[in-house]
Amino acid sequence: MKARILIVDDEDIVLRSCTRILDGDPYQVDSVLDPWEALRRIDENGYDIVVLDIMMPNIDGLQVLQHVKERHPDVDVIMMTGLSQIQTAVKAMKLGAFDYLPKPFDPDELKMVVDRAIERQRLLRENRTLKSEAGSRYRFENIVGASAPMQSVYRLIAQCAPTNCTVLVTGESGTGKEMVARAIHYNSLRKDQPFVVVDCNTLSENLLESELFGHVKGAFTGAVAHKRGLFELANNGTLFLDELGNIPLPTQAKLLRVLQEHEFKAVGDTRTQATNVRLIAATNADLKAMVAEGTFREDLYYRVNVFPIHVPPLRERRDDIPALAFHFLKAFCQELGRPVPKISDGAMSLLVNHAWPGNVRELQNAIQRAAILASDDMVRQAHLAGILESAPKSELEVPRTAEELKHVKKIAREKSVEDIEKLFVQETLKRNVWNVTRSAEAAGMQRANFQALMKKHNIRVRDTAGEE
Repeated sequence: MKARILIVDDEDIVLRSCTRILDGDPYQVDSVLDPWEALRRIDENGYDIVVLDIMMPNIDGLQVLQHVKERHPDVDVIMMTGLSQIQTAVKAMKLGAFDYLPKPFDPDELKMVVDRAIERQRLLRENRTLKSEAGSRYRFENIVGASAPMQSVYRLIAQCAPTNCTVLVTGESGTGKEMVARAIHYNSLRKDQPFVVVDCNTLSENLLESELFGHVKGAFTGAVAHKRGLFELANNGTLFLDELGNIPLPTQAKLLRVLQEHEFKAVGDTRTQATNVRLIAATNADLKAMVAEGTFREDLYYRVNVFPIHVPPLRERRDDIPALAFHFLKAFCQELGRPVPKISDGAMSLLVNHAWPGNVRELQNAIQRAAILASDDMVRQAHLAGILESAPKSELEVPRTAEELKHVKKIAREKSVEDIEKLFVQETLKRNVWNVTRSAEAAGMQRANFQALMKKHNIRVRDTAGEE
C-alpha cells in the first residue's frame, strides 16, 4: 500500500518540484496551494505524511501544524523553512513536527526524510499490533479454565491488575504462573509499557546482578562496555522475577533496597538511578520455610508477599482438563495445517485421571505429541505415551491395529528402561550424599552426562551443601 503524502505550499513551483520528486512508487502524492483547503483534505482523506511550508498567507504553517496534530496525531508533518526561519522550525518541532527541511533542499534530502517518516509509521503500526495481540492473548478471561479454583484466580487478577501493588504468584512448576503475571500486566495501567522477564533459576549471582542492575565498563573481567540493567529497561512497566526463591542472599539485599527506595546502582557504578517498576514475582518454593532456614530474607519476603496469588495444580482442577486439551489440540493442529481431531473417550479418561506432576505444561506437551502422532480424525490412548505407561491396566484400551500394538509395546519397553535409569541415578546420588560430581565419578560417567540423566527424569539435588 502506497504512503499518501500531501504537499502544502503557496508557491506553485515548489509544489511541482516536490510532486515530481516524490510521485510514483512507493508514494501517492497530492498537492495544494491553500492551507485551509489542505486542512479540509487532511480531514477527509487521511494522509500519512504532510510536507508543509511555514510561511503562507492567511494562516501560517505553525497553525496548520497545530490543527493537524490535534485532529490527526498519527500524521507526520515535515516542515519546509527558509534559512531565516530556523528558530521557527525549532518551535515547530516542539509542536510535534516530525522534521524540517531548510530551503533550498535537493531531491535526496526530501526523499530521505519522507522515508524516515514512513519507516517510523510502519514501526508504530507494528508495535501497536504486537501490543494489541499481546493484550488480547493475555486478557485473563482467555486463560482456559472454568473450575472454582481458577475462578478464584481470575477474581484476584482483576482486583490487583489496576493497582501498582507487588504480587507474589505461587504454585508448582508448569501451572502457568507466568501467564498469570502477564495477565496482570496486560490488564493494568502499565499495559503499554515493557513487560520484562528474568529467570532467576538460570543465572549465577554475578550474572544475575548484572542482568538486574546493569554494569559499567570495567566493573569486572569481561565488562567491555556499559550495559543497561533490566530494572532500567522495565522502567514504568512490569518486571517479572521468575523463581524468586533461587536469588542468592547478597542479591536479595540489593533487591530489597530497590523495593524500599525505588533506586539502584549498576555494578561498579557509584551513581544511583531511580526506577518506577511494578514487581511481580513467582516461585514454586516454600518461601516461609526458606525464611525459617535462613536461605531467604524475612524482610524481603514481606516486601514481595503484598498480594499473593496461588495457582492451583492441574490435579486440583480436573474439570478444566478437557477444555485445556481441546484448546492445545486446536492450536497445534493449526500450526500443522491439519483438521482438529476428536479425542476418544478412553484417551480423555487417561487425561482426566492422570496425576500431572508437570501440570499444564506437561498436558500441553502430551497434546502436542498426540497431535503429531494422530494420523486419522481421532486422538487415542496409544498417542498418549507418557500417560499411557502410568495408567492402571483397567483403564487401557485394547490396541485396534497392528500399528497401535507396535506403538504400545515400544512404550512398555521404553518405560522399563526409563525406570531402571531413574533408580540408577537416585541410588547413586543417595550413596554419594547427593553430591553430583562424586556421583558422576562413582558411576564412571562425565558430570554433564550424569546431569543430563537427572534432567531427563526431573531429579533435583535438594541439599546442595555438599556440591562442588
